[in-house]
Amino acid sequence: MIRFFLLQNRQGKTRLSKWYVPPPIPQNGSGSSETEKLRIEAEVHRLVTARDKKYTNFIEYNNYKVIYRRYAGLFFTIAVDLSDNELSYLESIHLFVELLDSYFSNVCELDIVFNFNKVYSILDEYMLAGEIEETSKREILDRVKLLEKME
Repeated sequence: MIRFFLLQNRQGKTRLSKWYVPPPIPQNGSGSSETEKLRIEAEVHRLVTARDKKYTNFIEYNNYKVIYRRYAGLFFTIAVDLSDNELSYLESIHLFVELLDSYFSNVCELDIVFNFNKVYSILDEYMLAGEIEETSKREILDRVKLLEKME
């Protein structure tokens, strides 16, 4: 099951953050769920950017398996259960990038920043409640365009 999906740039700014399972709140009771999310996002970014390219794109972090992939200046990161298949999620990151590329025709970071609502709707059509809902690129893009017509 997918715990969270992050899209961050090289500087550490989170451009997309979707949490399917709330993060565990620290035992000492200090801080909230939002504070913990920000802490985890910063720590994941630090782990991913500092990692050398000769290593795999999989990192065990806390009780998750973090799978990431870098496209240009953006890091796409998914945290999943330890028992899940890493390669299938690496492929799902690639499919999400293809979806964005098809929708925005050569996507860049500014497209994501200025059209974040469309990016979230594409992600929601692709992943639902921490599971992959649809894998057909054509089907997902057709649904997003249908939703666009209804607005």
